[in-house]
Amino acid sequence: MNSLTQIIKSKESTIGIIGLGYAGLPLAIRFSEEEFKVIGFDIDDVKVNLLNNQESYIKHIKEDDISAMFDQGFMATTDFANISDIDAILICVPTPLGVHNEPDLSYVKSTLDLIKDHLREGQLLILESTTYPGTTAEEIVPVIEKVGFKVGENFYIGYSPEREDPNNKDFTTSTIPKVIGSDHPTGLELSQSLYSYIIDITVPVSSTRVAEATKLMENIFRSVNIALVNELKIVFDKMGIDIWEVIEASSTKPFGFMPFYPGPGLGGHCIPIDPFYLTWKAREYNVSTRFIELAGEVNISMPEYVLQKTFGALNQSGKSVKNSKILLLGLAYKKNVDDHRESVTFKIMDLLSKNGATVDYNDPYIPQIMPVREYKQFVGKKSVPLENLNQYDLAIILTDHSSYNCEAIVEQSNIVVDTRNACGKIKSDKIIKA
Repeated sequence: MNSLTQIIKSKESTIGIIGLGYAGLPLAIRFSEEEFKVIGFDIDDVKVNLLNNQESYIKHIKEDDISAMFDQGFMATTDFANISDIDAILICVPTPLGVHNEPDLSYVKSTLDLIKDHLREGQLLILESTTYPGTTAEEIVPVIEKVGFKVGENFYIGYSPEREDPNNKDFTTSTIPKVIGSDHPTGLELSQSLYSYIIDITVPVSSTRVAEATKLMENIFRSVNIALVNELKIVFDKMGIDIWEVIEASSTKPFGFMPFYPGPGLGGHCIPIDPFYLTWKAREYNVSTRFIELAGEVNISMPEYVLQKTFGALNQSGKSVKNSKILLLGLAYKKNVDDHRESVTFKIMDLLSKNGATVDYNDPYIPQIMPVREYKQFVGKKSVPLENLNQYDLAIILTDHSSYNCEAIVEQSNIVVDTRNACGKIKSDKIIKA
């Protein structure tokens, strides 16, 4: 342990980042900025080749940042034999849901399979992927011990959930406090020492389970509150009340209220997925997570609500959804990013297509739909220009990108279904809130 502590403190340690996506790549950049040598690992040849050509595949990550990493000796590779040269291994791979909303740890397990024969004494391994409490102790530790190491003595393990919020101008990788957990004092000391170089505030907790639970609680908190305002949106709409005006007025209370905003459903890699990780694990303890599951049901139902609003809007103009032309504005799961993971737009695109509509999309950040786990029928579909808005029977705003000129969109469209209150300040009979 002493030698590992020394090389971390002297910045002589080599950092290995496994998974070079929205969580892993910013970490690689930060460690490089602090003059650590970093090796990036990924199974995706395209990503690895782009990085080695000093090109960025994530819009908000600049190519200058990629180039700066190479000045510090960065390299990207698909050869996991290089793990033997690494002192601290950070695993940042996806943890999606299976077909029955059960945790899918296949990426974590396949990563362990790829690296286990190349591990050596004295390494630090930290899992960053979001998962249920107990994953590190139940899935990571047994693999390491089966290889022949003694965790806490000659091999060290920690868990630190990623907290990236892509393209958030107010918070960066370095300014977002980082929760760190380990089941051994030395593992915690090493993990905190490592992250303290790239993160302004580290938050040590007593175990990997606490750290794992922290990430779930953060996103379940958001999921439940979003479900609440989504349900209130439906209720208030029936009463002729604008939920957005209610939220704005409620937000003037200086205590006891925190604004959350409704939408067409949940997207991204965290909020639609994380609650089900805890729900699944809770069954092992014979606990029913009714509140969490109800919130999930409400949020999952929102695309159907948007669909009904769309049907109603078309009916009022004497049209049927069948054979209608519909343009979806926004494929990204949130504004001003190029990330379409778990985007609700896919679900709405699928529902409308199944009901006989011709559906296109526009997104200035996503010119073409890249490979996805679901809705593979849409892969390769390209964003269409906004110049032909008036040729569509209806447009649906699903992502409120800042670059959208909503006044022009309303003026040029026949009908606009607004799921984000993007047109909130515009008075027009063409606008239908959903």
